[in-house]
Amino acid sequence: MNATTLAMIQLGAVFFGLGVLGRIAARIGMSPIPLYLLGGLVFGEGGFLELHEVDEFIHLASEIGVVLLLLLLGLEYSAAELFTGMRRSWMAGLLDLVLNATPGVIVALMLGLGPTGALAMAGVTYISSSGIIAKVLNDLGRLGNRETPAILSILVFEDLAMAAYLPVLTAVLAGLGFVAGLQSLAIALVAVTVVLVVAFRYGKYVSAIVASEDREIFLLKLLGSALLVAGVASALQVSAAVGAFLLGIAISDTTAHNATKILEPLRDLFAAMFFVLFGLTTDPRSIPPVLGWAILLAVITTVTKIATGWFAAAHARASQLGRARAGAALVARGEFSIVIAGLAVAAGAVPDEFAALATTYVLLMAILGPIAARVVEPVVRLITRQPKPEPDTADE
Repeated sequence: MNATTLAMIQLGAVFFGLGVLGRIAARIGMSPIPLYLLGGLVFGEGGFLELHEVDEFIHLASEIGVVLLLLLLGLEYSAAELFTGMRRSWMAGLLDLVLNATPGVIVALMLGLGPTGALAMAGVTYISSSGIIAKVLNDLGRLGNRETPAILSILVFEDLAMAAYLPVLTAVLAGLGFVAGLQSLAIALVAVTVVLVVAFRYGKYVSAIVASEDREIFLLKLLGSALLVAGVASALQVSAAVGAFLLGIAISDTTAHNATKILEPLRDLFAAMFFVLFGLTTDPRSIPPVLGWAILLAVITTVTKIATGWFAAAHARASQLGRARAGAALVARGEFSIVIAGLAVAAGAVPDEFAALATTYVLLMAILGPIAARVVEPVVRLITRQPKPEPDTADE
């Protein structure tokens, strides 16, 4: 059997297996991310079967997955929404940053992962999974709740914080000096500012460039522009992910809505390959030594995220039940925690224990987050002895 034939068989098995895992996740009402990671662990280094013939394709597909994840994240926001969200949430956003990045830094240093590992772990524990949170809020019918704008404002702040954090992390991972790191950050901040101004005033012209009534042409222009911008950003040491995010922000209105619909299937496919790749590069035998630390981090950052959501919802004058729901909704970590960890692992700048800790932590939080969002309301009602009200989201 030649290499191409074997690669097709392995790749077909990977795609089909991911489909089965996604189906299982949908049936039990959870994010497929933990199952994709577990699939990677099973077929990766130290697993039952190693997939050597498709390594190059999976690596390239995973890079495209990161670009599409951040592109579609940017498409969710307009420049005006970002400005409004920042004004509303900057205090809660700073609290979120301090409370949730600090535990990652401390545990990484205690495990001897070094300053680079600590910086990367800070991002892993800091950012919530907007994808999981949006799905849970929709599934539970909470999009109209009074606390939901506070949740979304926190997510907007986190995403903008990533636009500054990722260039710094990229510079550190590349081994650039202090001056070069500052230069990379300055370029990123200038780029963010310029893109926001352009999107705010001239977004319709940017949208017109990529828009097309023909779906094939529209897809080619979208994907081509995303990869071009991501590549240029990476060459400038700004981070491909940030470049894709900024492009998404610059595309607005109907074009952004249509782009989201046409790109979502591609995003899901390539993002799944990214999660599989991270699992493939993690040796399952390295997980038991860090399992206790991952559980400790999960407990601490669950509490800190609940505190963040409570604070943000309190400023929105939500009820106690609404504040608890906001905190529980923010618990989930997922795709972007793995993006950060994946950048660190791919650069070879962190010890092997880092991948194991990040994988185990995200597995726990991606499962715990949706569970917490579902059980928080009955638990709070039980503790406070509140009766279950008639269906009405406006009063809470």
